[in-house]
Amino acid sequence: MEAPALLDCLLEIAGETGLPVQRVGRLPAFEGLPQGASGVCRVRGELRVLLFDSDPLAERIRVLARALREGRSAELEGRFLPPAVRECLERAGGAGFPPDA
Repeated sequence: MEAPALLDCLLEIAGETGLPVQRVGRLPAFEGLPQGASGVCRVRGELRVLLFDSDPLAERIRVLARALREGRSAELEGRFLPPAVRECLERAGGAGFPPDA
């Protein structure tokens, strides 16, 4: 599966499992400042994913896959996932994942 299709599939799964994902484009108000990085955080106890369009596609895929694996594993159990998606989720590491707050 091509990387753009993999990201689209992960985004679809995130939507179906109720995982909030916010895609962040380049904001003119912040020109010249260091760009943020994609990541996972908790806001008032709720898991959220921020995906910066400026990050490499592989990094956005890794961040989203990790969030789904660590934050929505119960919703993914017993669900059919294409082999490429399942492999991506299995490779996603949990290091640095935000703990429950």
